[in-house]
Order: sequence, then structure tokens, then C-alpha cells
Amino acid sequence: MDQLCIVTTGGTIDKIYFDDKSDYQIGEPQIGGILRELGVTFQFTVIPIIRKDSLHISAEDRELLRATIAAQPARHVLVTHGTDTMVETARVLASLADKTIVLTGALSPARFRGSDAEFNIGTAVGAVQCLPPGVYIAMNGRIWDPEKVRKNVDANRFEALG
Repeated sequence: MDQLCIVTTGGTIDKIYFDDKSDYQIGEPQIGGILRELGVTFQFTVIPIIRKDSLHISAEDRELLRATIAAQPARHVLVTHGTDTMVETARVLASLADKTIVLTGALSPARFRGSDAEFNIGTAVGAVQCLPPGVYIAMNGRIWDPEKVRKNVDANRFEALG
């Protein structure tokens, strides 16, 4: 892997709980700090482009993400994204050729004990280095083809279509 380009869009992975408001808001991207804490030995850059819950990501936001990734020289791209519309965004990114793009996120904020964020990030980092060019989703310890997966909201996990 030459260099890993990380593009952040917000989502649960970056949420902060505000006790005085009894509410969650999207905070600073967490992935750079997580990777530094874990002592990774590869070079990476973090490009935060939006801070939204994925339910609020628009077609214009997806086009901004696609254009941002297209403009990067890196061939390996990891995208942190909210889980509710991750599949939809992955399908938009499928038009980008010659890049390996892996989307990941978390079902609970990275700042919370027991969050799946670090595990999902680790899975995504491994996947982005090993997979051929294309777009993939890394969640729940699995690598998914965006055309063959959905988020099961009731079970709070990703699963194969059909």
C-alpha cells in the first residue's frame, strides 16, 4: 500500500454524547487518533469532508465524496460513514475505477467502551490493502459487496441480501 487516504463523513463512529442536551452530535473524526494509538506503521492522511448522520447525507454530499476520492492520488481509500446509508454511498462510489475503496463505520460511537469502531477500522485497513480495485463494505468482521448486503436495523448488523 503506497499511502492510505481516509475520508470521513461523520456517522455514529464520530458521535459525542452531550449529557446536558441528552443528545448525540457528530464530533471530530476519530480514526486518525485510533490509528496513531494502535501504532500503525503505514502513512495515512485524513480528509474530513462532512459531519453528518448518514440519514442526512444527500446526493450532493455523495457527489462531493466521489469527487474528493477521484481527485486523490492514493489508490487505497478508507471511508468512515454512518451505517444507515453506507450501502447507498458505496454504490455511488462504484463508478471510480482503479481504486480500492472500503467503507466502514460503527454501531456505537468510537468514544464508547465496547464500541465496534476499532474492530471495524482494523478489518477495513486489512481489506483495503488486500482487495483488488473496487468498492467494499467492512462491518461486523466481514467484507461485503455493496450490491449483496443490507443493514438489518432490527438486528443492528449487516447481512447478505436474499
